[in-house]
Amino acid sequence: MSDSEPKQATLFDLPPQRVEPAETRPEYVEIASRLPASIRLGGMTWSFPGWIGSVYGVSVTEKQLASHGLTAYSKHPLLRAVEIDRTYYEPLPAETLRVFADQVPDDFHFFVKAHEDCCVLGFPMHARYGRKRGQHNPRFLDPEYAAAAVVAPIVEGLGHKLGGILFQFPPLDLGTPKAFTDRLHSFLSRLPKGVPYAVELRNPSLLTPNYGAALEDAGVVHCHNAWGAMPGVLSQVRIIPPRARRPLVIRWLMQQGDRYEDAEARYAPFHRLVDEDVTTRNGIADLVVKAHQHQVPVLALVDNKAEGSAPYSIALLARAIADRLPPQSNA
Repeated sequence: MSDSEPKQATLFDLPPQRVEPAETRPEYVEIASRLPASIRLGGMTWSFPGWIGSVYGVSVTEKQLASHGLTAYSKHPLLRAVEIDRTYYEPLPAETLRVFADQVPDDFHFFVKAHEDCCVLGFPMHARYGRKRGQHNPRFLDPEYAAAAVVAPIVEGLGHKLGGILFQFPPLDLGTPKAFTDRLHSFLSRLPKGVPYAVELRNPSLLTPNYGAALEDAGVVHCHNAWGAMPGVLSQVRIIPPRARRPLVIRWLMQQGDRYEDAEARYAPFHRLVDEDVTTRNGIADLVVKAHQHQVPVLALVDNKAEGSAPYSIALLARAIADRLPPQSNA
């Protein structure tokens, strides 16, 4: 072929495969019509091939979904928010986050995990930490690192579609409750202003009135989590002052007493409900409705490991919420 002849496209020149949404179920449209716009539901990331049929309409790979699946995801009538989980393991540049934002409608919200370096006092003895295993983490609760490496690119990349930045503290040694709370308060107070932040704990001993007061003073909300070892969301709300739960943020992760590895093995590939957790679902629905009655916006995110498949759990949670709302509140 001469240089003057048109070059034939190769596989690498072709545009990415379009990810089609699943066929819309009329009952989901009906439920969505009864939910106020201030109540947003979504999944914890979106790149699950097991969701083909419930969210996605064609057979695509996890990699294709991770890069190009958000437009199809956002066409599901009940999915108006999503969590970005990848940022916990490595901060993403603003350009990558902007690509995500461009795939979704204007009123869609992202909830973004902060890099774990902000939240671990010492690096766990896990292979993925390499030579850092067991060492002290100098970036723990460092507001300068968080502002530059975490907050700035997230705000720049997502703009008004940012629903919040989550500082998730794992169930590791973080010091005494008082020492942790004091340091957390100093950290949160020095972060850039005007950005929605949330804190999630995995150590029940750290969930104290002083912790709630520290969040309230810093203008940060508590993330109510349904997670293995933590008390239920209704128990958590009793410890947190009202200003630290406005907006109300909920993450439904696992059944109480369950372990992450066990749930993942039991539920993968996350294409169907396996164990319905009616108690947790009803508790979350009650909390959401009470928040709405007090004109508090809600962001509730659901993991596949809650019951087996997040989209189906979200549909049941959405119905439970809608059925609890009086008709005049659904306009």
